[in-house]
Amino acid sequence: MSTPTLAIDGLVKRYGDQTVVDGVSIRVEPGECFALLGPNGAGKTTTLRCALGLTTPDSGTITLCDEPVPARAREARIKTGVVPQFDNLDPDFSCAENLVVFGRYFGLDRATVEGRLPGLLEFAGLESKADSKINTLSGGMKRRLTLARALVNEPRLLVLDEPSTGLDPQARHVIWERLRRLTAAGTSVLLTTHFMDEAERLAHRLAIMDHGRILATGTPREVIAKHIEATVVEVHGDWPGGMAAWVEAHGRRLSRRCELSAETVFCYTEDAGELLAHLSGQDGLRYLHRPANLEDVFLKLTGRDLRD
Repeated sequence: MSTPTLAIDGLVKRYGDQTVVDGVSIRVEPGECFALLGPNGAGKTTTLRCALGLTTPDSGTITLCDEPVPARAREARIKTGVVPQFDNLDPDFSCAENLVVFGRYFGLDRATVEGRLPGLLEFAGLESKADSKINTLSGGMKRRLTLARALVNEPRLLVLDEPSTGLDPQARHVIWERLRRLTAAGTSVLLTTHFMDEAERLAHRLAIMDHGRILATGTPREVIAKHIEATVVEVHGDWPGGMAAWVEAHGRRLSRRCELSAETVFCYTEDAGELLAHLSGQDGLRYLHRPANLEDVFLKLTGRDLRD
Protein backbone atom coordinates (compact mmCIF):
# COMPACT_ATOMS: atom_id res chain seq x y z
CA MET A 1 0.00 0.00 0.00
CA SER A 2 1.39 3.41 -0.99
CA THR A 3 2.19 6.12 1.52
CA PRO A 4 -0.34 8.99 1.39
CA THR A 5 0.94 12.27 0.01
CA LEU A 6 -1.13 14.02 2.69
CA ALA A 7 -2.43 12.40 5.87
CA ILE A 8 -4.52 14.37 8.37
CA ASP A 9 -5.76 12.57 11.48
CA GLY A 10 -8.07 14.00 14.13
CA LEU A 11 -7.35 17.64 13.28
CA VAL A 12 -8.81 20.15 15.73
CA LYS A 13 -8.47 23.93 15.60
CA ARG A 14 -10.16 26.37 17.95
CA TYR A 15 -10.32 30.14 18.07
CA GLY A 16 -11.41 31.06 21.58
CA ASP A 17 -14.58 29.15 22.36
CA GLN A 18 -15.27 28.37 18.69
CA THR A 19 -14.13 25.06 17.22
CA VAL A 20 -13.65 25.68 13.49
CA VAL A 21 -12.13 22.27 12.67
CA ASP A 22 -13.49 19.40 14.72
CA GLY A 23 -11.75 16.03 14.36
CA VAL A 24 -11.11 16.10 10.60
CA SER A 25 -9.27 13.15 9.03
CA ILE A 26 -8.26 13.15 5.35
CA ARG A 27 -5.91 11.12 3.17
CA VAL A 28 -4.74 12.06 -0.32
CA GLU A 29 -3.02 9.26 -2.20
CA PRO A 30 -0.36 9.62 -4.91
CA GLY A 31 -1.96 10.47 -8.26
CA GLU A 32 -5.33 11.15 -6.64
CA CYS A 33 -7.52 14.24 -6.88
CA PHE A 34 -9.28 14.75 -3.56
CA ALA A 35 -11.98 17.44 -3.33
CA LEU A 36 -12.79 19.15 -0.05
CA LEU A 37 -16.28 20.64 -0.30
CA GLY A 38 -18.31 22.80 2.03
CA PRO A 39 -20.16 26.12 2.31
CA ASN A 40 -18.47 29.32 3.43
CA GLY A 41 -17.36 28.98 7.04
CA ALA A 42 -17.29 25.18 6.95
CA GLY A 43 -13.62 25.03 7.99
CA LYS A 44 -12.05 24.23 4.61
CA THR A 45 -9.57 27.12 4.56
CA THR A 46 -8.45 26.49 8.14
CA THR A 47 -7.94 22.81 7.30
CA LEU A 48 -5.78 23.75 4.30
CA ARG A 49 -3.77 26.29 6.32
CA CYS A 50 -3.09 23.68 9.00
CA ALA A 51 -2.09 21.13 6.35
CA LEU A 52 0.43 23.59 4.89
CA GLY A 53 1.81 24.57 8.29
CA LEU A 54 0.50 28.13 8.07
CA THR A 55 -1.80 27.67 11.08
CA THR A 56 -0.91 25.63 14.16
CA PRO A 57 -3.58 23.07 15.12
CA ASP A 58 -4.69 22.46 18.69
CA SER A 59 -4.55 18.68 18.25
CA GLY A 60 -4.25 16.00 15.63
CA THR A 61 -1.41 14.90 13.37
CA ILE A 62 -0.48 15.99 9.84
CA THR A 63 2.05 14.40 7.50
CA LEU A 64 2.67 16.21 4.22
CA CYS A 65 5.03 14.73 1.65
CA ASP A 66 6.56 12.48 4.35
CA GLU A 67 7.24 15.49 6.62
CA PRO A 68 5.54 16.10 9.99
CA VAL A 69 3.62 19.38 10.05
CA PRO A 70 4.03 21.90 11.59
CA ALA A 71 7.41 20.67 12.89
CA ARG A 72 8.89 20.52 9.36
CA ALA A 73 6.34 22.60 7.51
CA ARG A 74 8.92 24.51 5.50
CA GLU A 75 10.47 21.32 4.18
CA ALA A 76 6.98 19.99 3.34
CA ARG A 77 5.98 23.16 1.47
CA ILE A 78 9.07 22.87 -0.74
CA LYS A 79 7.45 19.70 -2.12
CA THR A 80 4.03 21.37 -2.51
CA GLY A 81 2.47 23.70 -5.07
CA VAL A 82 -0.38 26.09 -4.25
CA VAL A 83 -2.80 27.77 -6.64
CA PRO A 84 -4.63 30.51 -4.69
CA GLN A 85 -8.23 31.48 -5.33
CA PHE A 86 -7.20 34.78 -6.92
CA ASP A 87 -4.28 35.17 -9.30
CA ASN A 88 -1.32 37.05 -7.80
CA LEU A 89 0.99 37.16 -10.80
CA ASP A 90 3.49 40.01 -10.96
CA PRO A 91 2.24 42.47 -13.62
CA ASP A 92 5.74 43.93 -14.09
CA PHE A 93 7.13 40.65 -15.40
CA SER A 94 6.48 38.58 -18.49
CA CYS A 95 5.02 35.07 -18.34
CA ALA A 96 8.46 33.49 -18.42
CA GLU A 97 9.86 35.91 -15.84
CA ASN A 98 7.00 35.12 -13.45
CA LEU A 99 7.99 31.47 -13.60
CA VAL A 100 11.71 32.15 -13.16
CA VAL A 101 11.25 34.49 -10.19
CA PHE A 102 8.84 32.11 -8.48
CA GLY A 103 11.29 29.26 -8.91
CA ARG A 104 13.88 31.20 -6.92
CA TYR A 105 11.56 31.08 -3.89
CA PHE A 106 12.19 27.32 -3.83
CA GLY A 107 15.95 27.73 -4.07
CA LEU A 108 16.06 26.68 -7.73
CA ASP A 109 18.82 28.25 -9.77
CA ARG A 110 17.98 30.14 -12.94
CA ALA A 111 19.36 27.44 -15.25
CA THR A 112 17.12 24.80 -13.65
CA VAL A 113 13.99 26.93 -13.94
CA GLU A 114 14.78 27.99 -17.50
CA GLY A 115 15.20 24.33 -18.39
CA ARG A 116 11.66 23.72 -17.16
CA LEU A 117 10.15 26.76 -18.91
CA PRO A 118 9.27 25.07 -22.24
CA GLY A 119 7.35 22.29 -20.50
CA LEU A 120 5.56 24.67 -18.14
CA LEU A 121 4.55 27.05 -20.91
CA GLU A 122 3.36 24.13 -23.04
CA PHE A 123 1.33 22.82 -20.10
CA ALA A 124 -0.30 26.26 -19.77
CA GLY A 125 -0.81 26.55 -23.53
CA LEU A 126 1.22 29.75 -23.51
CA GLU A 127 4.23 28.85 -25.66
CA SER A 128 3.70 31.95 -27.80
CA LYS A 129 3.21 34.21 -24.76
CA ALA A 130 6.55 33.68 -22.99
CA ASP A 131 7.55 37.33 -23.40
CA SER A 132 4.06 38.82 -22.97
CA LYS A 133 3.26 40.98 -19.95
CA ILE A 134 0.55 39.77 -17.57
CA ASN A 135 -1.87 42.61 -18.35
CA THR A 136 -2.12 41.40 -21.97
CA LEU A 137 -3.43 37.97 -20.96
CA SER A 138 -7.06 36.88 -20.74
CA GLY A 139 -8.48 35.59 -17.46
CA GLY A 140 -8.14 31.99 -18.63
CA MET A 141 -4.51 32.53 -19.65
CA LYS A 142 -3.69 34.04 -16.26
CA ARG A 143 -5.30 31.10 -14.49
CA ARG A 144 -3.34 28.59 -16.57
CA LEU A 145 -0.10 30.50 -15.90
CA THR A 146 -0.83 30.49 -12.16
CA LEU A 147 -1.31 26.72 -12.37
CA ALA A 148 1.95 26.29 -14.29
CA ARG A 149 3.76 28.52 -11.78
CA ALA A 150 2.65 26.21 -8.94
CA LEU A 151 4.39 23.35 -10.78
CA VAL A 152 7.77 25.05 -11.13
CA ASN A 153 9.16 23.06 -8.18
CA GLU A 154 7.71 19.76 -9.50
CA PRO A 155 5.51 19.28 -6.40
CA ARG A 156 4.19 15.99 -5.11
CA LEU A 157 0.98 17.70 -3.96
CA LEU A 158 -0.85 20.51 -5.74
CA VAL A 159 -3.34 22.47 -3.62
CA LEU A 160 -6.00 24.33 -5.60
CA ASP A 161 -8.39 26.83 -4.03
CA GLU A 162 -11.37 27.46 -6.34
CA PRO A 163 -9.30 26.93 -9.53
CA SER A 164 -11.99 27.86 -12.08
CA THR A 165 -13.75 30.76 -10.35
CA GLY A 166 -14.60 33.48 -12.86
CA LEU A 167 -13.66 31.44 -15.94
CA ASP A 168 -15.84 30.86 -18.98
CA PRO A 169 -16.82 27.25 -19.86
CA GLN A 170 -14.06 26.87 -22.46
CA ALA A 171 -11.35 27.97 -20.00
CA ARG A 172 -12.77 25.70 -17.28
CA HIS A 173 -12.56 22.66 -19.55
CA VAL A 174 -8.94 23.48 -20.43
CA ILE A 175 -8.05 23.70 -16.72
CA TRP A 176 -9.81 20.38 -16.08
CA GLU A 177 -7.87 18.69 -18.88
CA ARG A 178 -4.57 19.98 -17.45
CA LEU A 179 -5.43 18.69 -13.98
CA ARG A 180 -6.25 15.24 -15.36
CA ARG A 181 -2.83 15.20 -17.02
CA LEU A 182 -1.21 15.93 -13.65
CA THR A 183 -2.95 13.16 -11.71
CA ALA A 184 -2.31 10.69 -14.55
CA ALA A 185 1.39 11.51 -14.19
CA GLY A 186 1.27 10.79 -10.43
CA THR A 187 0.82 14.26 -8.91
CA SER A 188 -1.65 14.43 -6.01
CA VAL A 189 -4.25 17.21 -6.07
CA LEU A 190 -6.19 18.66 -3.15
CA LEU A 191 -9.06 20.71 -4.53
CA THR A 192 -11.59 23.06 -2.97
CA THR A 193 -14.45 24.24 -5.16
CA HIS A 194 -18.01 25.50 -5.00
CA PHE A 195 -18.73 23.97 -8.42
CA MET A 196 -20.20 20.54 -7.76
CA ASP A 197 -19.88 19.53 -11.42
CA GLU A 198 -16.17 20.30 -11.19
CA ALA A 199 -15.82 18.01 -8.17
CA GLU A 200 -17.81 15.25 -9.88
CA ARG A 201 -15.63 15.44 -13.00
CA LEU A 202 -12.22 15.72 -11.35
CA ALA A 203 -12.27 14.10 -7.92
CA HIS A 204 -11.39 10.45 -7.40
CA ARG A 205 -12.65 10.91 -3.83
CA LEU A 206 -14.16 13.80 -1.90
CA ALA A 207 -15.30 14.94 1.51
CA ILE A 208 -18.18 17.27 2.34
CA MET A 209 -17.65 19.24 5.53
CA ASP A 210 -19.68 21.75 7.50
CA HIS A 211 -19.29 23.36 10.90
CA GLY A 212 -15.79 21.90 11.07
CA ARG A 213 -16.81 18.27 10.65
CA ILE A 214 -16.73 15.76 7.81
CA LEU A 215 -20.30 14.83 6.88
CA ALA A 216 -19.66 12.46 3.98
CA THR A 217 -16.69 10.95 2.18
CA GLY A 218 -16.09 8.57 -0.73
CA THR A 219 -16.07 8.63 -4.50
CA PRO A 220 -18.61 11.02 -6.06
CA ARG A 221 -20.85 8.11 -7.09
CA GLU A 222 -20.58 6.47 -3.66
CA VAL A 223 -21.55 9.70 -1.89
CA ILE A 224 -24.52 10.27 -4.21
CA ALA A 225 -25.75 6.67 -3.88
CA LYS A 226 -25.45 6.71 -0.07
CA HIS A 227 -26.94 10.09 0.76
CA ILE A 228 -29.63 10.91 -1.81
CA GLU A 229 -32.54 9.34 -3.68
CA ALA A 230 -31.94 8.16 -7.24
CA THR A 231 -33.92 10.80 -9.12
CA VAL A 232 -35.09 14.38 -8.71
CA VAL A 233 -38.10 16.13 -10.22
CA GLU A 234 -37.98 19.92 -10.09
CA VAL A 235 -41.49 21.39 -10.23
CA HIS A 236 -42.53 25.02 -10.64
CA GLY A 237 -45.32 27.06 -12.22
CA ASP A 238 -48.86 28.16 -11.37
CA TRP A 239 -50.89 26.34 -8.72
CA PRO A 240 -53.84 27.65 -6.68
CA GLY A 241 -52.38 28.83 -3.38
CA GLY A 242 -48.79 28.57 -4.65
CA MET A 243 -46.32 25.71 -4.79
CA ALA A 244 -46.47 25.18 -1.02
CA ALA A 245 -50.13 24.19 -1.50
CA TRP A 246 -49.13 21.74 -4.25
CA VAL A 247 -46.56 20.16 -1.91
CA GLU A 248 -49.22 19.54 0.75
CA ALA A 249 -51.81 18.30 -1.76
CA HIS A 250 -49.61 16.09 -3.93
CA GLY A 251 -45.84 16.45 -3.51
CA ARG A 252 -45.40 14.66 -0.20
CA ARG A 253 -47.69 11.82 -1.34
CA LEU A 254 -45.99 11.30 -4.69
CA SER A 255 -42.34 11.50 -3.61
CA ARG A 256 -40.20 10.27 -0.77
CA ARG A 257 -39.02 13.77 0.18
CA CYS A 258 -39.88 17.33 -0.94
CA GLU A 259 -38.04 20.61 -0.49
CA LEU A 260 -39.54 23.98 -1.40
CA SER A 261 -36.97 26.61 -2.41
CA ALA A 262 -38.49 29.94 -3.47
CA GLU A 263 -41.20 28.76 -5.90
CA THR A 264 -39.49 25.56 -7.02
CA VAL A 265 -40.22 22.20 -5.42
CA PHE A 266 -37.49 19.55 -5.44
CA CYS A 267 -39.06 16.10 -5.27
CA TYR A 268 -36.67 13.25 -4.42
CA THR A 269 -37.76 9.71 -5.23
CA GLU A 270 -36.53 6.26 -6.23
CA ASP A 271 -39.34 5.85 -8.79
CA ALA A 272 -40.82 8.99 -10.34
CA GLY A 273 -43.45 7.22 -12.47
CA GLU A 274 -46.56 8.18 -10.48
CA LEU A 275 -45.31 11.74 -9.94
CA LEU A 276 -44.57 12.23 -13.64
CA ALA A 277 -47.99 10.87 -14.58
CA HIS A 278 -49.60 13.44 -12.29
CA LEU A 279 -47.49 16.30 -13.64
CA SER A 280 -48.17 15.44 -17.28
CA GLY A 281 -51.83 16.29 -16.69
CA GLN A 282 -51.21 19.68 -15.07
CA ASP A 283 -51.08 22.47 -17.65
CA GLY A 284 -49.99 25.10 -15.13
CA LEU A 285 -46.94 23.20 -13.89
CA ARG A 286 -43.55 22.77 -15.53
CA TYR A 287 -41.01 20.20 -14.44
CA LEU A 288 -37.53 18.76 -14.99
CA HIS A 289 -36.82 15.08 -14.34
CA ARG A 290 -33.12 14.24 -13.84
CA PRO A 291 -30.76 11.90 -11.95
CA ALA A 292 -29.64 13.06 -8.53
CA ASN A 293 -26.20 14.68 -8.47
CA LEU A 294 -23.56 15.86 -6.05
CA GLU A 295 -25.18 19.28 -5.67
CA ASP A 296 -28.32 17.60 -4.34
CA VAL A 297 -26.24 15.78 -1.73
CA PHE A 298 -24.39 18.97 -0.82
CA LEU A 299 -27.64 20.90 -0.28
CA LYS A 300 -29.21 18.04 1.68
CA LEU A 301 -26.26 17.81 4.07
CA THR A 302 -25.43 21.52 4.44
CA GLY A 303 -28.80 23.17 3.82
CA ARG A 304 -30.09 25.71 1.32
CA ASP A 305 -29.65 28.81 3.47
CA LEU A 306 -27.22 31.46 2.22
CA ARG A 307 -23.85 31.66 4.00
CA ASP A 308 -21.87 34.90 4.42
